[in-house]
Amino acid sequence: MKSVYSCHNSFLLVPVMSQDYRFFASARRRCYALLFEHRTRSGRRMEIFWILASLLSVLLLFIESSAYDLFPATPNIIPLFGLVEMGFTALFTVEYVLRVVCSPRKTRYPVSFFGIIDLCTILPMYILWMLPSFAGAGNLEILIRLLRILRVLRVLKLLRYMSDAGVLWRSLMRAKRKLCIFFGFVAIILCLFGGLMFAAEGGNGGFTSLGASVYWAVVTLTTVGYGDITPHTALGRMLASVLILLGYSIIAVPTGILTAYMSQELEKGRAARSCQTCLHSGHEIDAKFCAHCGAVLAADKPQPVEK
Repeated sequence: MKSVYSCHNSFLLVPVMSQDYRFFASARRRCYALLFEHRTRSGRRMEIFWILASLLSVLLLFIESSAYDLFPATPNIIPLFGLVEMGFTALFTVEYVLRVVCSPRKTRYPVSFFGIIDLCTILPMYILWMLPSFAGAGNLEILIRLLRILRVLRVLKLLRYMSDAGVLWRSLMRAKRKLCIFFGFVAIILCLFGGLMFAAEGGNGGFTSLGASVYWAVVTLTTVGYGDITPHTALGRMLASVLILLGYSIIAVPTGILTAYMSQELEKGRAARSCQTCLHSGHEIDAKFCAHCGAVLAADKPQPVEK
């Protein structure tokens, strides 16, 4: 009787545990759809919410850095910035925890690009709150300022909601070999003209070292021209003129390389999207309806949540 009673109780516990598990799994799926899927209406609303929160938090940081200049007559308002920052930090902490819990691969998200960005935007404030005695240490003033400025990384959270950022990144990865060759060629030109200018000017006009001469070459090649270092000899001015004209032609090279690869990526994305009704392809990446028959284009399937 005892064994039968135990078995009977064990069978009674099975549906209760399965119901709890199904509820937890469905909650994870809903949370995953809100945080990671932006094609649904609720996902787009959540996307707009996080974009506004990120922009407001960065705007708050800029206002806080110049609060004494903006509000000289009301210094009592400055502590309110700390309270608002506490709210943003708590909000982004909840977002980070939910993304880790709802991610299909919990061990990969914390070490991913956006996982590191999310952690770096909330961790500095917790360090400052847990170590308040550091605020009066003069030798740690630079560290404290650095921890506060790390909040600017919140602007990188906006890259998550830019669908075309992936096209740019893939284009950069495909063109990295050509870009490395190009920048290597530019470095050779800078060193060459820097050495020639150092020899032509003989230490005058700010060309006091080879490093200063190469710095002048960088400023001149990019057509910035600060004017802090200027040539005074005829040979130096001739070299400067050649470098300026060379700069106009060189700047267009990486733009053309990157544009060509971006065009290929966009064409690849159009070819990949096809209508399941009329089987026509070549639709835009963000198209929702078929341009030929008007049918709704199938959205990308979300990644399943692991059990």
